[in-house]
Amino acid sequence: MTTQTSPRTALSVNVNKVALVRNTRHLGIPSVTRASQLCLEAGAQGITIHPRPDERHIRASDVYELAELLKRWPDAEFNIEGNPTQNLMEFIRRTRPNQATFVPDSEDQFTSDHGWTFPQDAERLKPLIDECRSLGVRVSLFMDAIPGQMAAAKAVGADRVELYTEPYAASWATADKETQLEIYAAAAQAALDAGLGVNAGHDLNRDNLPDFVARVPGLLEVSIGHALIADALELGYAEAVRAYQRSIDAGMAGKR
Repeated sequence: MTTQTSPRTALSVNVNKVALVRNTRHLGIPSVTRASQLCLEAGAQGITIHPRPDERHIRASDVYELAELLKRWPDAEFNIEGNPTQNLMEFIRRTRPNQATFVPDSEDQFTSDHGWTFPQDAERLKPLIDECRSLGVRVSLFMDAIPGQMAAAKAVGADRVELYTEPYAASWATADKETQLEIYAAAAQAALDAGLGVNAGHDLNRDNLPDFVARVPGLLEVSIGHALIADALELGYAEAVRAYQRSIDAGMAGKR
């Protein structure tokens, strides 16, 4: 009799907030590429960026510099997020990252706050997903934790979904936490049943991450930016990455 074990959840560091601080001056510091290198050296399994059309944080030059940096880390993942109907596809075509995460943001949206909806979004997404896959780029769709939407995400050609985790994060210190964990576990299981990989991200931090990793089945990757970069201001990049890896390990140890 063999025991099936879950793959260890990978940590992808979103470095948008490093770029946001840099952009307040014209000195080139803090460096986005240096931050990414330090995170990778500390054991992060990937780097995530979300270049918006207004370049409020990540600039086009950052995308191409990071693509070059990641060539030195062949086992690490380069994940580019964004709305494929805006500026994302040109970056995908030119850099061919490991993963493209499609997010339904408007151009002036403050931050990502909802997922794609099917069947409404299927027609415009399918040719863009097909193009990414023809380039050898894995596609993940940013989705709300709605089990009934997962099969439709698979049908349109996605490889993975990224579960939008703000509702869980908001509930973490409340009586609603267990209900939210059940919702996310059900959504992840529906994704797995449909043949999708499962990623997650938004407002995950060192405190709420272990419970999420422990309860959500098949969680391949978490993308964490704001909280990790905030922690890095106090701990440094390397120790912040190690702290988040410990949170993931605690969650893996608690898998049911």
